[in-house]
Amino acid sequence: MSATRAGTVTLRDVTVAYRGHPAVHHLSGTFLAGTLTAVVGPNGAGKSSLLGAMGGTIRGFEGRIDRDPALRVAYLPQASALDRSFPVRVHEVVAMGLWSRIGSFAGLRPEDRLGVDQALAAVGLSGFGARWLGELSAGQAQRVLFARVLMQDAGLILLDEPFNAIDSRTTADLLALLQRWKREARTVITVLHDLEQVREHFEQVLLLARERVAWGPTAEVLKAEHLFKARQMAESWDESAPTCERSA
Repeated sequence: MSATRAGTVTLRDVTVAYRGHPAVHHLSGTFLAGTLTAVVGPNGAGKSSLLGAMGGTIRGFEGRIDRDPALRVAYLPQASALDRSFPVRVHEVVAMGLWSRIGSFAGLRPEDRLGVDQALAAVGLSGFGARWLGELSAGQAQRVLFARVLMQDAGLILLDEPFNAIDSRTTADLLALLQRWKREARTVITVLHDLEQVREHFEQVLLLARERVAWGPTAEVLKAEHLFKARQMAESWDESAPTCERSA
């Protein structure tokens, strides 16, 4: 598959609400083009809400998210959002990555079927196309979702906790796929909890505690004082606060 030109994504005073409460407060900053960025922070810090706004599944946000309108976006939500009991074949799930280009009703061309096979091979699932999704392990199902992302050929890739509850070998293989995307100059933004994983594989970090705590090179952001500040901010959250009254 051809590489898609990655692009810069700039947040300008973005506030995202979740269930009526602001989950992300007045966030500004830039995700650099062609980089691997981890979004980290305490539970409830607004990480998933931020990705949802960037991926288009949350539309009721304030502020601006600026990027090239032509930039194709692939968004992989948390694995818990996947219903593996739904009767669908693996190749059908992967082919859904072509939806934005071929629509809902167009049949697959021979080159599309070849692309599906190549995507499955890239995630270590050659020969799995005819299996039912429900027959797969959690790790195999996550590989299928990464193959679907491959089919989207996106310049901006958003991954929400993609390595939760999967085995170490699958995690290592999928982390290697992130490095491939970096070599292809794609912009990858990933919500993660494992800070050692972040230190080893990600060059940029956004440390979020509903507000921006720190954003920049990994070694600079993951300093003890920044992590301590994020914990303090998490402990002082007022869950009953109905609105965010901070002025822009």
